[in-house]
Amino acid sequence: MKKKNIKILLVDDEPDILEIVGYNLSNEGYQVITAENGQEGVKKAKKELPHLIILDVMMPEMDGIEACEIIRQNKDLSNTIVTFLTARGEDYSQVAGFDAGADDYITKPIKPKVLVSKVKALLRRFKEDNAPDTLKVGSLVINRDEYKITSKGKEIILPKKEFELLSLLASKPGKVFKRDEILDTVWGNEVVVGGRTIDVHIRKLREKLGDESFKTIKGVGYKFVD
Repeated sequence: MKKKNIKILLVDDEPDILEIVGYNLSNEGYQVITAENGQEGVKKAKKELPHLIILDVMMPEMDGIEACEIIRQNKDLSNTIVTFLTARGEDYSQVAGFDAGADDYITKPIKPKVLVSKVKALLRRFKEDNAPDTLKVGSLVINRDEYKITSKGKEIILPKKEFELLSLLASKPGKVFKRDEILDTVWGNEVVVGGRTIDVHIRKLREKLGDESFKTIKGVGYKFVD
């Protein structure tokens, strides 16, 4: 996908962030839409259907956590990548962000060039081709092309990171994927995430697909069991 066709929605109540980050992303060739609070961000997300949303956490009108939850309830935005860009680096806010359906968490201040690299890594998953790519494992059907999951005949909508984590583990049932391999494959080498990130996403998958499908290998990683 060409950069000029990629829409990025930047939501932050700090004018300097909107200007600096917006400028660097626009200069890179992306279409950049801005909003000054969560409420405005949700409205523009529904209207523009961006590929990526960069959300601040602490904002007036509606904070980023609530905005993310509302965005994740919209089927038209199910394929949209959501990442938080915030000065808050505490574990609880990161967990709250992932629980709300975010795909990633970026802490500011951050150098513009580094941010652009992270954005590129987040957008790397979009495919050029439209060929179907379906994986079937028992009663689980994963349509990678449409980012759809069907489990026991029921369609389940997953945030992108959860989808990609499930897709990776289910690609080789029974194989133990090491934590480093999971981070490199799902999050990419350029995206820095906390140590609890995988655990949080596995917990969410267990809640949606059943605890018995995911096995923890202590000190090593995880595997998918059919």
